[in-house]
Amino acid sequence: MNPIITLILLTLTPALELRASIPFGILSGMDWIFVSILAVTVNIILGLVLYIFLDLIIRIVTKIKLINRCYNKYVEHTQKRIKGAVEKYGKWAVAIFIAIPLPGSGVYTGALAAYLIGLKKREFLVACILGVIVAGIIVTAVTLSGSGIFRWIIK
Repeated sequence: MNPIITLILLTLTPALELRASIPFGILSGMDWIFVSILAVTVNIILGLVLYIFLDLIIRIVTKIKLINRCYNKYVEHTQKRIKGAVEKYGKWAVAIFIAIPLPGSGVYTGALAAYLIGLKKREFLVACILGVIVAGIIVTAVTLSGSGIFRWIIK
């Protein structure tokens, strides 16, 4: 499979996103600037598309009673958990959440959290762009540092 398509598919995969696609691209020998820009761009677009269609997706899947019950419990839990941070920091809390390149964070959960707290599209757009750019910088720096150290040890 074409490495660029693989990179895009990794970026679109929940729980992997930039955390997997940037290291894959860089360690595959692609130019790190190209890899970072492509992965960040795809991730930002993914976040925006998710946020725009989240209402429709939720309305469709919550017609199933079991999913609706689980969803309502998740909404309550999430709103309680992030309410203080959002009241204090607003969209910046969502940006930071997206920016932290750890499992459970990223644009999928960031878009859902923003939707659940009622963040406006424009606010989410700013949070998404800033969060993904910061995450891209962090993952790129860690990958370049780690691969450089690895190459130095092997020589």
